[in-house]
Amino acid sequence: MAADEKPLIWLHGEVKTPPFSAEARLEAGFLLRRLQQGDLLPLPYSRPLPSIAPHCHELRINDKSGTWRIIYRIDLDAILILEVFQKKTKQTPQKVIEICQRRLQQYDEIANR
Repeated sequence: MAADEKPLIWLHGEVKTPPFSAEARLEAGFLLRRLQQGDLLPLPYSRPLPSIAPHCHELRINDKSGTWRIIYRIDLDAILILEVFQKKTKQTPQKVIEICQRRLQQYDEIANR
């Protein structure tokens, strides 16, 4: 990782094969690397999720076995990975939103000590 790249901080989840296909895992890695380098990814790769918190987004990974989502927040010094899940409905499940909000609250409390 270059000195000007943001680290990934995994609060939950992982991207591995299986359940991701090798192609989907590589795509996720490529897109996460772009985020680390400071790129703001547009649709169809990513969309904002202000319902979770400011600076939160949903990374979209289409796979032959289904559609995956990686919920992340862009901080000044890092990219926080909040959740990785297989999406089966049009909307982000309320339970996922609440879990991500709780993880962010816990992270922010610890980080601001």
